[in-house]
Amino acid sequence: MIRLPNLINRFAQMYPLNMNFWEIKSNSDFEICTMQTFHYQYENNSVYRSYCDLINFNSSDLKSIHDIPFLPINFFKTHEVKSFNEKEAVTFTSSGTSGSETSKHFVKQVKDYEKSFSTAFNLFYKKPKDYAVLALLPSYLERSGSSLIYMANYLINESNHPKSGFYLDNLEDLKDILEQLEKEKQPTILLGVSFALLDLIERFKFNLNHVTVMETGGMKGRRKELIREDLHEQLCSGFGVSEIHSEYGMTELLSQAYSRGNGLFSCPPWMRIFTRDTSDPFTTLDYGMMGNLNIIDLANRDSCAFIATQDLGRIHSANSFEVLGRDDNSDIRGCNLLVY
Repeated sequence: MIRLPNLINRFAQMYPLNMNFWEIKSNSDFEICTMQTFHYQYENNSVYRSYCDLINFNSSDLKSIHDIPFLPINFFKTHEVKSFNEKEAVTFTSSGTSGSETSKHFVKQVKDYEKSFSTAFNLFYKKPKDYAVLALLPSYLERSGSSLIYMANYLINESNHPKSGFYLDNLEDLKDILEQLEKEKQPTILLGVSFALLDLIERFKFNLNHVTVMETGGMKGRRKELIREDLHEQLCSGFGVSEIHSEYGMTELLSQAYSRGNGLFSCPPWMRIFTRDTSDPFTTLDYGMMGNLNIIDLANRDSCAFIATQDLGRIHSANSFEVLGRDDNSDIRGCNLLVY
């Protein structure tokens, strides 16, 4: 008798990847698309294939999605992680401190990114046209190549509200607009980097009932890092809201997870989170155990869909997780395997 995982893997090897990630509706859809994506990238992504070879993993070893190797995220800083040969449509780059290496994500077709973030946003928040979208993202606006700025600009344009837009240092204008939108009972999303949101509430106090405050995390060297509970407590107090929403994404991904309060994130159907042992990158942990986050992002068909991050977190259910911090002081073992 042939077990089901072997049948899925055999099917994935026999048939080309033909399911669009946004069409995934069930767990079986996800598993089949994941295994097809693995075989596609194993054959077409030279960096990922070399990594698999160096850890002695062969495609014939694949029995289920839990066997798939995750590429250490630092490879996006040192290599061209691509599953295609033609010229990329756009290159997204990460922010970095002076002199540090930045990640580069080579995107074959930007419509995949647009489809990913727009479908996920509609899934969690309805359509952008239902909101005024205000973006307070100074550290991202001050450089080029930000995937977050690309997403925010798209949502602002789709919103089509006359007050939607970006704000840099004009905090007083932003305060006036927030108060005006609140008075009009206009549903609004304020998307902001953490330090800028704190700057805003240190100057002004609000009592907002129609504004969703969404932080993207990170102090970007502008302030001392805070644990999530302390950050959200300050933001709730300053904005006069009961909860703070969060967006979890990164340059190396084309998908985002969202939290609508309490720091618990949910993924769109084509994205899944796992945890690995902090001292053994090849050991997957059970639910509830703290470890480094591994991410499957099937929107990343043309780069690498299987990424081992340096974020620390905990899985609560099949598609619910929390982020507890960042393991910045230790490189993921294996990042020095590919040097050429």
